[in-house]
Amino acid sequence: MRVIIEPDYERLSQWAANYIAKRMREHERKGETRPFVLGLPTGSSPIGTYRELVKLCKSGYISFRNVVTFNMDEYAGLPREHEQSYWTFMHRHLFDLIDIPTENINILDGMAEDTAAECQRFEEKIESYGGIDLFLGGIGADGHIAFNEPFSSLTSRTREKTLTFDTKLMNSRFFGGNISAVPSKALTVGVGTVMDAKEVMILVNGHNKARALRHTVEGGVSQSWTCSALQMHKRAIIVCDEDACDELKVGTYRFFKDIEQAHLDPATL
Repeated sequence: MRVIIEPDYERLSQWAANYIAKRMREHERKGETRPFVLGLPTGSSPIGTYRELVKLCKSGYISFRNVVTFNMDEYAGLPREHEQSYWTFMHRHLFDLIDIPTENINILDGMAEDTAAECQRFEEKIESYGGIDLFLGGIGADGHIAFNEPFSSLTSRTREKTLTFDTKLMNSRFFGGNISAVPSKALTVGVGTVMDAKEVMILVNGHNKARALRHTVEGGVSQSWTCSALQMHKRAIIVCDEDACDELKVGTYRFFKDIEQAHLDPATL
């Protein structure tokens, strides 16, 4: 596991976007006919990264024409036209601002009548592309990845999940503070789905994520902190800001700061 510690959210977002761009360009230089497959999250953490990716695309440094995306999750029972649907979020913050073909965008259908079939279709489509090259994500204050909340199976696949009260309460800020307006279920990739990606990069920012970061990096692997599964991935990167490091041991903090100074190229490990 790599832990990249940046001074603030802006620098975190720049590092993450530059790393994704580097991977996309490497894929293109290899002359791959297969598209670069990118897993994407929603929430507040990736907004800065998306903003930087848009800049890189508009400048001509990267193109999304040969990129296929799969989003982590979507609310169940929420039409995609709803202002708080993740379909709307992704188009507002990324897809409408870059050159990605519409047919290359994959988001779970929260209005599907047969949610089990929809989730199976999603898994099969990921597999049809040869898997995900890089899965970008964030974690919640309780360590959840996508909607894999505490005590989700660490081998779980894409499925429908009932949301906890805490998650609904946290997300109610997007629904005018009305917790009853927050959907009670969501379709989400599983921990196993994320772990199957060739590379996983998780964004962790702010003091409220400090405890989750500590469990991700220093704690034991446990279903109670689904983020801890990342310790088992052969190519996991945590990109965090200084505020999120508040609960790390001094030795842990110094180790990761020191080792990144020794490897200034962001793709050497």
